[in-house]
Amino acid sequence: MRRRDFIAALGSAAAWPVAAHAQKPERVRRIGVLMNLSAGDPEAQTRIAAFMQGLQELGWAVGRNLRVDYRWGGDPDRYRIGAEELVALAPDLVLASTTPALAAARLATRTIPIVFVNVVDPVGAGFVESLAQPGGNTTGFTLFEYGTTGKLLELLKQVAPSVARIAVLQNPSEPSVRGQLDALKAGAASFGVSLSLIDARDTVETEHALAAFAGSAKGGLIVLASGLGKHRDLFIALAARHSLPAVYPFPYYVSAGGLICYGPDSVDQYRRAAGYVDRILKGGVPGNLPVQMPIKYSLTINLKTAKALGLTIPSTLLARADEVIE
Repeated sequence: MRRRDFIAALGSAAAWPVAAHAQKPERVRRIGVLMNLSAGDPEAQTRIAAFMQGLQELGWAVGRNLRVDYRWGGDPDRYRIGAEELVALAPDLVLASTTPALAAARLATRTIPIVFVNVVDPVGAGFVESLAQPGGNTTGFTLFEYGTTGKLLELLKQVAPSVARIAVLQNPSEPSVRGQLDALKAGAASFGVSLSLIDARDTVETEHALAAFAGSAKGGLIVLASGLGKHRDLFIALAARHSLPAVYPFPYYVSAGGLICYGPDSVDQYRRAAGYVDRILKGGVPGNLPVQMPIKYSLTINLKTAKALGLTIPSTLLARADEVIE
């Protein structure tokens, strides 16, 4: 080998360690996720998949530059413990699903950024200062506009015109309930129906109250958006047991056997939340990111359930449905 070639080769070899050293692994960011459903719930897995897909499309991948820790709610103690455990892991951000999870996360930290999804009234609950300027360490995606609650009443009368009495399952401890009830009460007179409010937090009491309600004829059921998703299967079973046509706030009720729903696409909020997580991990300030409203609503009808109740769904309603389960 000529001397000049040898020196050039030696110089290249000397540069190898420098080049290898320059290719440092990416910084791994940590996210804590506090969910409202159980780990084995198919709906929970669908939501998480949508969230993770959104993150992947933005360049985040578990094992390369991201780590995700999960905790599961269900009752106040589990939310509190889950939030405290996540905060103890010192994550860069916490994703809180539904109002109880957000309440627990905010009690656990006022400094770690929090992005919430499926929260009904973040301003009324005191989680943010305003939708446009949340302030503090919290922002996210609100789930509901009160005006759409009246749509549930309209749908119930369309599928079951004979209904004159409606049991309303709700959680009175949530600030969002008042606005939803006001919307229902405003429409009740025009539709010629009376409302019976049932506190659905205790499952045994709910069963007793609904059984007593169903003892009279021309009854129907409306489930409000008030953190009651963990009782989804019970509500559907009770509606079937007492032959009550029922309208629900979210599509996953109908997928599980409920009759009909009109409401925001809760899974879509997880896809959109990935965008806020990305912005915050790249330096965005949660308090400066406006709380966003739902942009995607869906009408879902379960024809199998309608048949079991002896109901015929109007063709005009079927034509408008985003999904019909047969």
